[in-house]
Amino acid sequence: MTDFTRFDNATIEEVGSGFMMKIFYVFVALALVSVGISYAGKTFGRAIALAGHSDDATIQGVVIDGEMVAVPANMIRFANDRRSGEAKRLDLYLSWPRLEGYSEAERALFNHADGDHRIIFASFEPRSMPLDMTSRLTPIYRLLIEEPGEPAEAGLVAHRFIEASGYGDEMLIVDPTRFTAPFVARCLTGAEADTALAPCERDIDVGANLSLRYRFPRALLENWKALDAGMRAFAAKALQPAT
Repeated sequence: MTDFTRFDNATIEEVGSGFMMKIFYVFVALALVSVGISYAGKTFGRAIALAGHSDDATIQGVVIDGEMVAVPANMIRFANDRRSGEAKRLDLYLSWPRLEGYSEAERALFNHADGDHRIIFASFEPRSMPLDMTSRLTPIYRLLIEEPGEPAEAGLVAHRFIEASGYGDEMLIVDPTRFTAPFVARCLTGAEADTALAPCERDIDVGANLSLRYRFPRALLENWKALDAGMRAFAAKALQPAT
């Protein structure tokens, strides 16, 4: 009959050693889980705090219709688009007047807090029309607007569209002093304009085949010359030769 109460010293040491190793592994596993939870908490907590924004300033090269647009990731509006490669279009958002992407210092501005509307929404995309907004003024828009216009911000003139134009809820904003290449934009009117973050829109031809369409708050019409010059300079800097 086997006496299970009798263990030699070696057996006791082996049992004790094995038990301690198990305890050790348990503590290691718990430590790793703790580190993982901590990392995940910081990572997802940061993602929640950013609310879809990114402060990553790494330059991404996005090729659209054979032309490369190089911008920092924090300027790219949608998370899935913050990568280099080919795309059909690229949606951006920029702060005014610095024309920069999201940063922690500008969190309130990008979250449209305190009624501070100074964000410009811009898109690089292939040209869908042979003429940009300025070039459409004489052959197209002049046939669709009412004359005379009415005074608007900073020397601009606002024209209402005729009822049959399809732009009934918009006005055409024109710089009357530059007939060769005037500033031309369309702005929403009425209740829609009051609730929109960027009720005005303008598009310009850039590069060989692209259009830069940008939407902005109507208040920026007060600085329309600087706005248009800034967006043209931004486009010229962002466009790079495709490799």
